[in-house]
Amino acid sequence: MDATDFALVTACQAGLPLKPRPYHAIAEQLGLAPEDVMARINAMLESGVIRRIGVVPNHYALGYTANGMTVWDVVDEKVDELGEQIGQLSFVSHCYRRPRRPPLWPYNLFAMVHAKTRAQAQAYADQIAAILGEACRQSDILYSSRMLKKTGLRIGD
Repeated sequence: MDATDFALVTACQAGLPLKPRPYHAIAEQLGLAPEDVMARINAMLESGVIRRIGVVPNHYALGYTANGMTVWDVVDEKVDELGEQIGQLSFVSHCYRRPRRPPLWPYNLFAMVHAKTRAQAQAYADQIAAILGEACRQSDILYSSRMLKKTGLRIGD
């Protein structure tokens, strides 16, 4: 990563400008050609310097205030297969496997759901439970009380 790449990452890390051509705005800010900005970003994505570029919505601002991490105790032989299915559901923003911490924490599958009401979140959990079926031994929903962190690693600050 050279100095230009570093400046580019620093310029983008707080979010892209909300403009029709955000990379052009970044290019103008840095005194670069838009094509160079896009080529450099693509090269950093391909090399793994940047893992991904994605939207980080503020669910609360969008009206989704009943956000819950659903946690599931799924038999180990089925957790990967079932987790893939759960992660594809439109109301699940992320789904992942984690180790259990018995005896206090029996859960090994986590799926974040975003809903406007707790009743809707529970309905989503019920849909997940139907997919998991007998492979699930127990579950819970841990509701968000506030938004903690919505950023990734920052450099240059």
